[in-house]
Amino acid sequence: MLTALILVCSLSVTPELRDCSRENAVGVLRLPEEVALPSTCLKLGTAYLAQTEMGRNLSEDERVKVICVPSRKVQEAYRMPAGRLGS
Repeated sequence: MLTALILVCSLSVTPELRDCSRENAVGVLRLPEEVALPSTCLKLGTAYLAQTEMGRNLSEDERVKVICVPSRKVQEAYRMPAGRLGS
């Protein structure tokens, strides 16, 4: 299964969109559902952003990059240390 990560990138930070990553994006959203196909992932990721305040208020120098990653990798990357609750 795939999870869409929606990156909002500033052209002043990353003039080349291919260089935009989770580490340097000005905003990151995660699609709350998992999907099976990359094309569905991209389409739903873009639609999800459009429904948010962040998506409706993009500045002229911001671009959007949707990346689709295996859901298990996202879960591992955001796993909380044992005994600690997320806030």
